[in-house]
Amino acid sequence: MIRRLGFPDARHHKALVTGIGIDALGSGVFMPVSILYFLKTTDVGTARVGLAMSIAAACAVPFVLVSGMLVDRFGAKRIILAANLIQVVAFVSYLWAQTFWAIVAVETLAALGQSAFWSAYSPLVAASTPPDEREIWFGFLGALRNVGFAIGGLGAGVAVAVGTPAAYHALVLINAASYALAFAVLLRVRGGERVVALQDADTSRAGGWGVLARDRPYLGLVATNAAYALCTVSLNVAMPVYVVDVLVLPGWVVGAIFFINTVMVGLGQGLMVRRMDGHQRYRVIGLGFTMYAAGFFALALSGTLPVIIAVGAVMVSVAIYTLGELLGGPPLSAASVDAAPEAYRGRYLSAYQLSWVAAGIIAPALYLALLAHDRFSVWAALIGIAVLGSLGLRAVAARLPAAQTTITSAG
Repeated sequence: MIRRLGFPDARHHKALVTGIGIDALGSGVFMPVSILYFLKTTDVGTARVGLAMSIAAACAVPFVLVSGMLVDRFGAKRIILAANLIQVVAFVSYLWAQTFWAIVAVETLAALGQSAFWSAYSPLVAASTPPDEREIWFGFLGALRNVGFAIGGLGAGVAVAVGTPAAYHALVLINAASYALAFAVLLRVRGGERVVALQDADTSRAGGWGVLARDRPYLGLVATNAAYALCTVSLNVAMPVYVVDVLVLPGWVVGAIFFINTVMVGLGQGLMVRRMDGHQRYRVIGLGFTMYAAGFFALALSGTLPVIIAVGAVMVSVAIYTLGELLGGPPLSAASVDAAPEAYRGRYLSAYQLSWVAAGIIAPALYLALLAHDRFSVWAALIGIAVLGSLGLRAVAARLPAAQTTITSAG
């Protein structure tokens, strides 16, 4: 069945696949309520919760760069294991976060763990899988994560429907337990050690950062991905609040939109990657930006409809939005790996990870402030971001061969 869905043969990568799947299941339980959690379990207001999360994301920025150096020095596997342990401590600590600064503290710790995880994730995948199957492996693991998110999202929907602090606390503990279990499984992953033994002297100094700083096409790719990331995180930041607090739709709709998104990615990502065969990466990514913009426009229109119709309209909007994710994610990840020199892959991909961190800094404060103002401004802003991302991508592709590469899915 997995091969018929367009995914690779994962029999020789069981620990990697299982560990990523467990991680995603726990994250899927908590992700739909990552902002609602503090709104429902504390007296801190919406705008201040958004500000706290943005401050926490900003505090994690320096560690993103540090984690890239650590990946080059110690290998991606060790760093991803450390990231899981950090996440266990962070999410258990959520139970005691009742004030603005306590939220900042626990969110900062969680952001450090996420930064380390994502700085090591792509290097680990690249080290463990065939180089001519980049899109299909990134697509497969992304789809696997989304299946976990879908299953976990159902539990999140139950918690939102119950609405008690105890229900939200239970989700946090489930998430923490998933990171502990993922740590145990990922210990068995083969690969992800140091890749380039001959560059020991360079990877122990700052020389790699100089190479990266002069690589303007790659920095352009990072900027382009920042636009993609801002569009992507709207699912976690803007949509749940829009559904529950702005449109006042039933709580189960939050779980439903995550379910739609994750099932579409889980079942459709491999098939979509197969359809990308023979097309240049930047053209596929540009189409993804177009679908994002269309989804945001549909969400804005949903805010003008009666409640019963708005429920269906929101779900259709999320389906359109998800097509953007299906199209943009794998080729962007593959281009970021292929464009990075192997000796400095950790540094390069940590810089690439900064685009996601930047989105984490900007999105909570910006999107929640726009939602507090009215129901349309946030979608207008996101449409503009998608347009800018598409235009910037075309400029980057002219100077970055990895963005022009024709996609293959040999697996």
